[in-house]
Amino acid sequence: MATKRLQAYQDVLNRTPKHIDFDGKVSELFGKNVFHAEVMREYLPSDAYKSMMESIQNGTRLDRKMADQVASAMKDWAITKGATHYTHWFQPLTGTTAEKHDAFFKPVGPGRAIERFDGELLVQQEPDASSFPNGGIRNTFEARGYTAWDPSSPAFVIGKTLCIPTIMISYTGESLDYKMPLLKALHAVDKAAVEVCQYFDKNVTKVNATLGWEQEYFLVDQALFNCRPDLMMTGRALFGHAPAKGQQLEDHYFGSIPERVTAFMREFENEAITLGIPVTTRHNEVAPNQFECAPIFEECNLANDHNMLLMDLLEKIARKHDFRVLLHEKPFAGVNGSGKHNNWSLSTDTGVNLLQPGKNPKTNLQFLTFFVNTIKAIHDNADLLRACIASANNDHRLGANEAPPAIISTFIGSQLSGMLDELEQNVKAGKMSPEDKTELKLNIGKIPQIMLDNTDRNRTSPFAFTGNKFEFRAVGSSANCASAMIVLNTIMAKQLQLFKTSVDNRIEKGEAKDEAILKELQILIKESKKIRFEGNGYGDEWVKEAEKRGLNNFKDTPRALKAWGDKKFVKLFDEMNVLTPRELEARQEIEFENYILKIQIEARLMGDLVQTHIIPAVVEYQNRLLSNIQGIISALGEKAGREAANAQIELVTKISNHLNKMKSNCDIMLQARKDANKIEHAEERAVAYCDQVKVYFDEIRYHADKLELLVDDELWPLPKFREMLFTR
Repeated sequence: MATKRLQAYQDVLNRTPKHIDFDGKVSELFGKNVFHAEVMREYLPSDAYKSMMESIQNGTRLDRKMADQVASAMKDWAITKGATHYTHWFQPLTGTTAEKHDAFFKPVGPGRAIERFDGELLVQQEPDASSFPNGGIRNTFEARGYTAWDPSSPAFVIGKTLCIPTIMISYTGESLDYKMPLLKALHAVDKAAVEVCQYFDKNVTKVNATLGWEQEYFLVDQALFNCRPDLMMTGRALFGHAPAKGQQLEDHYFGSIPERVTAFMREFENEAITLGIPVTTRHNEVAPNQFECAPIFEECNLANDHNMLLMDLLEKIARKHDFRVLLHEKPFAGVNGSGKHNNWSLSTDTGVNLLQPGKNPKTNLQFLTFFVNTIKAIHDNADLLRACIASANNDHRLGANEAPPAIISTFIGSQLSGMLDELEQNVKAGKMSPEDKTELKLNIGKIPQIMLDNTDRNRTSPFAFTGNKFEFRAVGSSANCASAMIVLNTIMAKQLQLFKTSVDNRIEKGEAKDEAILKELQILIKESKKIRFEGNGYGDEWVKEAEKRGLNNFKDTPRALKAWGDKKFVKLFDEMNVLTPRELEARQEIEFENYILKIQIEARLMGDLVQTHIIPAVVEYQNRLLSNIQGIISALGEKAGREAANAQIELVTKISNHLNKMKSNCDIMLQARKDANKIEHAEERAVAYCDQVKVYFDEIRYHADKLELLVDDELWPLPKFREMLFTR
């Protein structure tokens, strides 16, 4: 076995679980390192506490005096937790988080210093923004950008640093992050949903979007990871033949969690819980060495912050246990990839889940109102939903047999679908009689009974209703949930606005409120019918059926991203005050560039591995075979020797064929990459990378993987799938 690979394998075999010492109640850890409401009550004067609660709940601004008091209390609390520095923690358009640490320490004279942190430092900072993606919003030499405090997401201490969640904007006020447009989208859906809720309950004054994410990931031993430059640089294995055993026995899903993995999980869960992340679920996923964790539902902005924080925690804690976490959507070909299901709903300040069927016709009419409007929003904005989950990583996963197809549709279950069809048929034109209304209300009252028998989920659907929420299953495991949540909450807000306007117009013309709502729902059901699909999303039949229905099937990221430039969607975001046309154009540009760079890195690394890892090993083995053949011929003579060495000669021929084809395709790919780099326009360059560069990846890999099966195992330099997926 190649020296590095052999040493790595031996390291793996010598690993032992690293259990943490903790015998207390996990509940006692919850929020221990978070500056939450109870801590604020303890550290803040009563007037400052009230102002802070008002700011969190209603978005009101804190004056400078109150900000100073909050900053002082936050600093004092953080110091008790061992903090020496603070940072504005934000989410630039890189897809990860960013932070710049500054010390509380400040000299005030010879040999004298104090810990200082005031309202000005809390509320706004000015990091160097020159190297963050901006999509042409500003020039590189214009470095100024601002981070501004988000009071609705509590500060926390991690390590020795007080982290303050913030938004990031340019000097001219444009958003340069995910959080700012997410907050705007949440505000829009709150306002629109409250107005619709007034039809049913005048006590509702606020509606929160809720999010429950399910984070999938792979674990690979650190020693094996370090021997795979492709995993290190791209997050996925560019080469590697599928092992004889993969996931076909289905024995990993929900199986017993390996002890080493359990020790890792316990530590990262405890860390997460101290940071207020309510992680409650862990289990083995379908693929070997694939796992999942999930928290309970939270308010959408906070849930998204927690997911970004958890991904960072996963990577940090994994290293302590000699693992590396792979968050890539498809790190290993031939087994399932990883997603991040986004479970979304709307909840009122009166404690009602608006996507939960009620106990009587009135509350069920409210449920139907939000349920049908969600389906209509999906129908009208399917291409936008496809664009928000598009990435080079997710292209490997979507449409495979473990992920939804690239066609956006929604599954609601056959019984609910039948009920909508019935509602479509039974709401009569013209003025409805009292008997008509009573019959409809009686049918609406049956919804909870229907739901008891219809809570299964279609795992092939990208957007499935699962009883009291919609599950957006197409989101990739490495993605920032905000990308999907910005779109989903914006389109829902717009749809609710349109619905409210139409219903109010009917009421003004003399229709009763319930009748107006039912007739408007009937229209929405008719108009959105083609987006509903109850069958197998993996089948070829659905692709053909979707085409008949006029549903788009964008199979790659460059085509999907074009939706960001659609005038209809540009107008939507602008009208809803979520993203300006300039901001949207910048984000589209950033997404194209990100796609290009990821494919470019993979292409470069593929060429490097072929030239410096695979070819040398193959040639060395060929030379051994040739020496063996020559030895046999020398001993037995030309004719007898060739007959005796026939197997070796055939092997050399096979190896040469695969080697030559691998190398020639690699050379063609290299030239295609050079040609693509000459294209100036980002969208055209992204399409070129997709159609003219990436197309060679599978062919190059095919021949490399065949060589892996032919070359002596001791010479192969890269850890194999069987080692990475089945060593514990």
